[in-house]
Amino acid sequence: MSWAEAGFEIFGTHVLWTDLVGNIAALATVVLAMRKSMWTWPVQFAGAVLLLIASISAHVTGNALKQVLFAGLAIYGWYAWRRGTQDGRRLAIRQGAWWERLLLVVVAVVGTIAVAVVFWVTGLSWGAHVPLPEGAVLVAADAYIFVGSALATWAQGRALVDFWIVWLAVDLVGVPLAFSSGLVVSGAVYGVFFVLVVVGFVKWLRESRSAPLSVPVSGGAAPEGVAR
Repeated sequence: MSWAEAGFEIFGTHVLWTDLVGNIAALATVVLAMRKSMWTWPVQFAGAVLLLIASISAHVTGNALKQVLFAGLAIYGWYAWRRGTQDGRRLAIRQGAWWERLLLVVVAVVGTIAVAVVFWVTGLSWGAHVPLPEGAVLVAADAYIFVGSALATWAQGRALVDFWIVWLAVDLVGVPLAFSSGLVVSGAVYGVFFVLVVVGFVKWLRESRSAPLSVPVSGGAAPEGVAR
């Protein structure tokens, strides 16, 4: 057994260390995001690398590709938040503009369809090897999580309150898919995520409503705060 497959048994299920530690990092990312900490991004990057290894070991290609995307978006998020906190200023969180929300919905629908087709044709999703109609449902779920996770992380990088809502939508599909893939830890963590995301959404929403009008993160520094 290679180090990537190392783990332990719990209730008859083999739990990968990479899956466990990666998900602990993912949970920490949510908590750090609530506090608008710059540590959100390096922790997310580290967690993505570990979960990439776990997904490859479990042959969950769609999730593996999602982690690669997470790692790249973590770099983008760190840059965007860093730019928005120049000169000691605080990170401005805000509710998305109508066009940003429309963009999220359109990309979610079109992106899921496009990625599902690619996953099915190339066999990248494990669901592509499952007989129809179950296989089609699994591929669609894999694509939905892939696209939704990318959109949530992009919106988080722009400090949009809406990113929490996108994560809630992803978790509703991610929990059952993770358990059916044998990633028990990931499935349990998705459940914890759901609770934390609700808390984070309420916290950011209240702050965005009480804060003065601010400049978007992508536009430069703004007067709201970031913890370190």
